[in-house]
Amino acid sequence: MSDDFIWADEIHERYRNFGLAGRLQLGDRPALVIIDLQTGFTDPQCGPGFDLDDVVAGTARLLAQARNQGLPIYFTTIAFDQDQLASSVWLAKMPVMNVLSAGSGWERIDPRVAPLKGEVVVTKQAASGFARTDLADRLQADGVDTVILCGATTSGCVRATAVDACALDLPTFVVRDCVGDREQRPHDSALLDLDAKYADVVSIEGALAMIGGTR
Repeated sequence: MSDDFIWADEIHERYRNFGLAGRLQLGDRPALVIIDLQTGFTDPQCGPGFDLDDVVAGTARLLAQARNQGLPIYFTTIAFDQDQLASSVWLAKMPVMNVLSAGSGWERIDPRVAPLKGEVVVTKQAASGFARTDLADRLQADGVDTVILCGATTSGCVRATAVDACALDLPTFVVRDCVGDREQRPHDSALLDLDAKYADVVSIEGALAMIGGTR
């Protein structure tokens, strides 16, 4: 967390005293889910884009480890068709994302973490990776019992996906070094809230250890 987020520890302690912020157990079949690390977000020259270089680099480390251990890997990307560009409530709130149209190229996963053949890319038009997609069905079919989350943005699509994963009774681990946001405060606040209510927020070293121990 950022240096000016000094009240976070105090809040976290109060939450624990209230009975929040319990700890989750890693299951037998975790999956790595990479949220929206598409060029439209990782390239600052695109309207919705911003500097995610550290997030991409950290995610690449986790991705290599997950592949080495044979974990299921899923990517999500946002892409709207022409009808959705005109009707989406989300785009009414975030019109900058109108450029994320199907076929624009901005929906492609950043080449630094590009999917390999056979790795699933789920296209979505809402914040959560589970909203009106087949991600939950895919996880169930693959026997996944735990989700490790990376990607962007922390306060938006990562948070929404983690909340929905919790609703599906999937223990979820958000890797703090591998998620990013446009501003530090929303990033920090989202991590604090997620760790209190819906997921465990872990370091990249902790996540690497989790993945390394799954073989």
